[in-house]
Amino acid sequence: MSPAEQTAIRSSARNGWLLSLPALAMLALAASGPLLIVVYYSFLTANDTGGVIREFSVEGWKGILVTYDIFDERYTLAEANLTIFWRSVWLSLATTALTFAIGFPTAWFIATRPPARRAMWLFLITIPFWTNLLIRTFAINEVIRNEGILNTALLWLGVIGAPLQIVYTEGAVLIGMTYVYLPLMVLPLYATIERFDVRLLEASYDLYASRWSTLRRVILPIVKPGIIAGSILVFVPSLGAYVTPRILGGGKKMMIGNFIELQFLQGKNWPLGAALSVLLLLIVTAALLVYVRVANRDRGADHG
Repeated sequence: MSPAEQTAIRSSARNGWLLSLPALAMLALAASGPLLIVVYYSFLTANDTGGVIREFSVEGWKGILVTYDIFDERYTLAEANLTIFWRSVWLSLATTALTFAIGFPTAWFIATRPPARRAMWLFLITIPFWTNLLIRTFAINEVIRNEGILNTALLWLGVIGAPLQIVYTEGAVLIGMTYVYLPLMVLPLYATIERFDVRLLEASYDLYASRWSTLRRVILPIVKPGIIAGSILVFVPSLGAYVTPRILGGGKKMMIGNFIELQFLQGKNWPLGAALSVLLLLIVTAALLVYVRVANRDRGADHG
């Protein structure tokens, strides 16, 4: 490559960056700006009447794990906070697992239909996105409440003698989040399964592999990118869910999103709420980094 061509390439790259500066500046102000403000507030001192006192303090971060007992004048483990963290993580993982258990056969069914019919099935999967999340959550509440469709049907069939108490439990939150985030699992899985070469199944059966071996050794490794993408798309919003736990949990089964709202409004502890927000962001970032690392490793293995 001649020096003139190299100069032209560098000039084109420099002009590209200059043209991108307005968009990058807007992105920095709209995304990084609010984030830096939240980080800044997490290191301030809480005001008893709400808001903050502009004095450096790590009490907000300490409040995540410990609480100060004004009677004993010592710090004790914040068991309630840890319970909320554990509930948020396990419900998010359970939602991811349940959406996969339902979404994988659903995506496989859609991908194996005749091409002319796949659009209709995908249309049915995406219909819930046309409705507000709050309305969808109330719809699930109408299904599982004591006088709802589920209990009414079970009572009519004689399966149960009294209504099942489902609402205001962790099970209700799990059901609600599974329903809300199921399309986010189905769509990535469908996109991967659609490109699956069915001749690999024929080859597997010709080699006398069982259905379970074919699933474990042939299908799942090939559709792994879709599984990982769907799991991230479900796990991340589940971890920060607010509406579904608030309605179906009735305030008794609080998750991190509800806990953050409680600190900013009723608790009047903005530094703790800000610290919790940053912690949630760090957990989500860690999950995304794991996804990127696994995706890059799989891509490298394919090229290798």
